Amino acid sequence: MQPYVICHMMSSLDGHALTDGWDRPFKKAAGDLYEKLAQTFEFDAWICGRVTMQEIAHDEGYPKGLAKTPIARTHHFVERNAKSYAVSIDPQGKVGWKKNQALDSHVVEVLTEGVSDDYLAYLQSVGVSYIFAGKTDIDLKQVVDILGKELGCKRLIVEGGPHVSGSFVNAGLVDEVSVLILPLIDGRGEHPASFEVPAQAWKQPAHLTLSSAEVQEDGAVWLRYKKR
Repeated sequence: MQPYVICHMMSSLDGHALTDGWDRPFKKAAGDLYEKLAQTFEFDAWICGRVTMQEIAHDEGYPKGLAKTPIARTHHFVERNAKSYAVSIDPQGKVGWKKNQALDSHVVEVLTEGVSDDYLAYLQSVGVSYIFAGKTDIDLKQVVDILGKELGCKRLIVEGGPHVSGSFVNAGLVDEVSVLILPLIDGRGEHPASFEVPAQAWKQPAHLTLSSAEVQEDGAVWLRYKKR
């Protein structure tokens, strides 16, 4: 059975997802509430894009020249029985992990076959698992299938950024959308929305059915929608 996919987002009233520029106490309180709500989903793996994962990893790059011979483009699993997995959508292989754990979850890098041998050698040296899901572009359906079949994941939570969340919705893979709406107007038009899809990749609107709406502390509202 294919894993159940939840897209969990946090946004301002005007639909912006990036928190830079928000005052620190508000940003921390909102982040704590967002994570508290995320835990209610009891997920096996959480998924983020490269930019978010680089922040989590405190990325400072990785050493080059580690690969002495070509490395086969086959899945590499270090841990198959982890309590949870941190899944990094990183097509070209750029996140410089210092260890194979992120927020108490085993790291799984999602790569294309165009990644460098040096990066694969580096991941092996720090004990990070990795999978391949396309030659030049990531096929998210393959990602979901592999996580289900190879690691036994039953519930996946997608936590951004906007392009990753938008891509999962656009691919028709999301069963439930969870959005924490914060009592704040960002107002910066150049900031991305909670869900972003390149114009050339956009297929059609995703219609949803409201399943619950709950007022949270300090005026935030938690909305949950199911796929029609």
